[in-house]
Amino acid sequence: MLSKSTQQSCARQGSGLAVPDEVTGWLNAWNEGDSEAFDELVALVYLELKQMAARALSRERANHTLQTTALVHEVYVRLLAQNRIQWQNRSQFLGVAGGLMRRILVDHARRRLAEKRDGGLRVTFQDPAEPNHSRFLDLLLLDEALSRLQLRDPRQARVVELRYFAGLKIAETAEVLGVSVRTVKREWTMARAWLRREIQQET
Repeated sequence: MLSKSTQQSCARQGSGLAVPDEVTGWLNAWNEGDSEAFDELVALVYLELKQMAARALSRERANHTLQTTALVHEVYVRLLAQNRIQWQNRSQFLGVAGGLMRRILVDHARRRLAEKRDGGLRVTFQDPAEPNHSRFLDLLLLDEALSRLQLRDPRQARVVELRYFAGLKIAETAEVLGVSVRTVKREWTMARAWLRREIQQET
């Protein structure tokens, strides 16, 4: 659950997106042990975290029991426990948040499937810039295929996680990975094609 001070800070931020340099400043302060820096940091990126959560949940069935705010709060709790990361910038922070969001959604899907074996949660496997894509797949199948891709090609798997779960743009993904925009475009295209083939074999 977001702390009271964080909720107040989030309210003050309004609807504007975080300024990268300001995010980096709070990340540096957090790295140096400033306990209040994390709340200020989350307040800055709260809108973006909510947008990430909304995109993730919009790919799933309308009757999903996990709500946007609850998903963001769970990410907040897990981010707070990430004490071994040397934070660098906004894109890296959102990338980590996207990875945590993936784990939360997959864990939720597994619990739901254990309670009601209805084929799992269905999600669209699409480029973040293609909101009306109609292809659906099982979130658990995607997670399993992505884990196999991680063993085969770690960078391609990371590109998918950053683009699909974190919702980062091509340039932001390139920044996190330290590669060119052209490389990210190529890896994203190849990874999606490979994942689709893998998932089709399982369905």
